[in-house]
Amino acid sequence: MQITSSAFQNGETMPKKYTGEGDDVSPPLQWTGAPDETQEFAILCEDPDAPQKTPFVHWLIYGIDSTTLSLPEAIPADQELSTPVHTAQGMNSFGRIGYNGPLPPVGHGPHRYFFRIYALNKKLGLKPGIDKDTFLKAAQNHIVAEAELVGTYERGQKKVTQQAPEAHP
Repeated sequence: MQITSSAFQNGETMPKKYTGEGDDVSPPLQWTGAPDETQEFAILCEDPDAPQKTPFVHWLIYGIDSTTLSLPEAIPADQELSTPVHTAQGMNSFGRIGYNGPLPPVGHGPHRYFFRIYALNKKLGLKPGIDKDTFLKAAQNHIVAEAELVGTYERGQKKVTQQAPEAHP
């Protein structure tokens, strides 16, 4: 299975549009090569380079029908969607539903953002608004394939202007 985006290539910098410094909208995603037994898909986006000990969750979207092979840009931040695709979204580490893009600390260096797609052999029927741990526990024995796309992003340094010292006669 493979997941790609028309917005950035694997291992490349994500455009600012998809970050907390830009429009903060989800990137377009496409996938191919799912096993025949796939009943639904789920996507989890995490930053393992965040300062806390566990990866920072930026997006959890699940219950995506097996006939759906892409997500358009800018999925609304609603718990449950019927358009552009029927799906549910979970809680991210910002404490919100839906996608919130990269916003690493200034001066922290580049961070990696892993968009992982899971092909599941069962429709899990999970309610909207769950967290990553609840999703992974429900999915653990039903993942038949997975793939990842990695984007990177680094916030620029804040420019500090120093004033010249006053001249003394």
